[in-house]
Formats: sequence, C-alpha cells, structure tokens
Amino acid sequence: MKLLRDNGLTIVLVLATVATIIGMVIAGHAVYSDELSQHGQVPVDFSAYLTSGHFLSALFENWESEFLQMSAYVVLTAFLFQRGSAESKDPDEVSSQDTFPQDDTLNPHAPAPVRRGGTWAKVYAYSLGLALFVLFLVSFLMHLRDSAAAQAKEAAMHGGVPPTVWEHFGSSEFWFESFQNWQSEFLSTAVLVVLSIFLRFRGSPESKPVAAPNVKTGA
Repeated sequence: MKLLRDNGLTIVLVLATVATIIGMVIAGHAVYSDELSQHGQVPVDFSAYLTSGHFLSALFENWESEFLQMSAYVVLTAFLFQRGSAESKDPDEVSSQDTFPQDDTLNPHAPAPVRRGGTWAKVYAYSLGLALFVLFLVSFLMHLRDSAAAQAKEAAMHGGVPPTVWEHFGSSEFWFESFQNWQSEFLSTAVLVVLSIFLRFRGSPESKPVAAPNVKTGA
C-alpha cells in the first residue's frame, strides 16, 4: 500500500514507542507494587499506576532528554561543522545550502508561512528547533512535577516530610535524574557524528554513500 510505503518509518517508530511504553508500564507496575508491599501498603492497579509519580516521572524524564538532544542537535548543526561527518553540513558550501524564506514568497510550492512572508516566514525558518525546545521544556516541567510527587510518596512511606515542587527542583535527586539522561544523549549524538565519518550503512540517509571518501561531508 502506498500509505504504508510513504509513511512506514513513522508508523514503525510509533508502534515501537507504544510497545515499549506498554512494556514500561508492566515492568514499572511490578516494581512499584513490590515497593508498596515492602512498606505494608496495598499495591495499586494499572489505571492508578498510570497516573502515579513513579510512572510519569520516569516517562517524562526520558522524553525530556530526547527532546533536549534533538533540539540541541538541530540548532548546533545549523552553526557548527564536523568535516567528514554525514551529520554535518559541508563548511565549504554553507552559502548554497539554504535560502532566506523571503526569497520564496512567490513559490507556489513553498509552505504557507513562507508564502505569507514577514514574521511568519522568519519564525517558520526556525520552527523545528523551537518546537523541539518547547517539547523539551514541557517534558522538563512534567518530569519536575511528577518526580516531586514520587518523592512525596516515598517520603510519606518513610514517615518523612514531603518536599514541595520548588524544594524538589533544588534537590540533588532531581538533577541527578536529569543529568544521568542528558549526558547519554549528548554522548550518543557525538558518537554518531564521529562514526559517520568512517563507517557506512548502505541505503540510510544518515550515511554517506558506501564508496564516498571519509573527507566527504554531508549524507
């Protein structure tokens, strides 16, 4: 089917996302139920677990790091280069790789914001990075809220004083949760940038042609 052929990458990635979230729910519910039982509390059902800080904090913690990685990658690759990498623009051909949106206001095939020109075109010119940063910020705030809820639940189980969201924001626990994911995202991106200089994967737009020299920059 043409629909599956044209959208297969998105469909497979969405299905993989749903499948792994289901696996996360099942495994996380088992872990959380065990923690509650150890503290003499009644385990919650799946519906209650889906709204718990234990699940939502872990979910948004991971989303946050992914959106940070992608927003940083989109922005940094607009200004920085790595000669020989398939993930970088060629520093010797920067001027020919894109045009200013106001140059295409009369192009009937250009996206609507470009045809409207003015502020619409200027914002649209950076909309991918902006959208990814907004998704990062929303995920960060959701992670903060639900991580604070998880800490409050844990404090209550141990007879402690539940922290406020602001107190949790300043805690080492919250920043440990964030930095442990952020560092891995930046590392994996750096590894991809460097490995794409020397290694290939035939047919992938993230790879240079198999016979391309290592100094060739860009996919």
